[in-house]
Amino acid sequence: MSAAWYRWDGDDLVIQLRVTPRASKNEIAGPYGDALKVRITAPPVEGAANAHLIEWFAKLSKVPKAQITLEAGDKARSKRIRIHDPLQLIHGVERA
Repeated sequence: MSAAWYRWDGDDLVIQLRVTPRASKNEIAGPYGDALKVRITAPPVEGAANAHLIEWFAKLSKVPKAQITLEAGDKARSKRIRIHDPLQLIHGVERA
């Protein structure tokens, strides 16, 4: 059974995020309603936070950055990302 903040779409993992930029460190804070709350060190200027978020989730899931897509929330704290065929699962995520 999946948590409300993620779902599987075939081999793709789709995650709803609530992002806090300019944090002291990158970390997953835990569920936040229907989203996963994450804190990242990058500032929310000129796409820096989005690029940092994609790079960090690529490392967490052990895939190239090209396999991660920001589907929604380009300029918002609430975002949705899609990870194509993650090699490593994020804590709390189970395979479908």
